[in-house]
Amino acid sequence: MEKAVVLLSGGLDSATCLAIAKSEGFEVYPISFDYNQRHNIELESAKKIVEFFGVKKHTIIKTNMDAIGGSALTDNNIDVPEGVLNHNENDVPITYVPARNLIFLSHALALAEVIGAGHIYIGVNAVDYSGYPDCRPEFIEKFEALANVATKVTATEHKKIVIETPLQHLSKKEIILLAKKLNVPLELTRSCYAGKEKACGVCESCKLRLKGFKEAGLVDPIEYA
Repeated sequence: MEKAVVLLSGGLDSATCLAIAKSEGFEVYPISFDYNQRHNIELESAKKIVEFFGVKKHTIIKTNMDAIGGSALTDNNIDVPEGVLNHNENDVPITYVPARNLIFLSHALALAEVIGAGHIYIGVNAVDYSGYPDCRPEFIEKFEALANVATKVTATEHKKIVIETPLQHLSKKEIILLAKKLNVPLELTRSCYAGKEKACGVCESCKLRLKGFKEAGLVDPIEYA
């Protein structure tokens, strides 16, 4: 089996990416991050999702992105705001974590090189998303080009790394329906930015999730405060 690294946060989109990679015949190697995020409860979800899918190896990288700050997800002095679903595409909310996907993909690239994986799956989206610059197609395109000159296997052995973004152009409704089709354990996923035991229901991530379930004609199986 070919191998694929899958970025797994514990949320709906990344869990769906894991299921897609498995359905496409890859031996999956999920990678998650403990970056001192406010909502690190998502890591427990990631572990449960890995167990559900019977994955053998789950890599968790510890890094202290709160030392940089600048985001409501890493700085406890910045409150998580109530979500706004209709915003200008150039408006980047305070929940954006500076360069997060660049950093995460770099770790995933290193893991891919070590295990001999030619594919990296990431659940970025450019339809129902928060406007983060590191979720946009142009970022992924540029990172893939960089990845293919950045490592020993790509620069000297001329192997290729493909950054897979199967959710890039799907609405949240479409992602949820796909997740149901692929038997993703939606009840184990966490999307809330607040980091409490129950999802807040009012942050942008919660609102996007609830909107998707409503449009899909389904009930979200997680608890909300």
